[in-house]
Amino acid sequence: MGLVACLLLGLAACQSAATTGTTGVPTEADLQQQINTAIGQAPCTADSQCRTIGVGANACGGPVVWRAWSTQNNPKSEALQSLVDQLATRQRQRQAQSGMVSTCRYLPDPGAVCQAQRCVLKTTADTAS
Repeated sequence: MGLVACLLLGLAACQSAATTGTTGVPTEADLQQQINTAIGQAPCTADSQCRTIGVGANACGGPVVWRAWSTQNNPKSEALQSLVDQLATRQRQRQAQSGMVSTCRYLPDPGAVCQAQRCVLKTTADTAS
């Protein structure tokens, strides 16, 4: 992968591309797998360790889905954020090339809580209490 491409995609993309064994640029599936691995089981002992991150890119903006993750196994969020940003960029490029549109449904951040020692997304019942 050339220096210009590395600068455009970010250093993390170049580093993760080295592990893909493909053309040097991770696919959307590669990035999804790396995100899943980075989040892991999202272990926690308190709500304060739980965070949310928007993953993917809807054609008219915003994330496709929110995921809960834990600061316990991810004390630095920069690596996870980099993977999520790369995935969103890749999806926006694909959507632009194909002319894809979406329903433009707003997907608010649900927040996350620690339940049974795992970070999970809050439910409507969690926010009512």
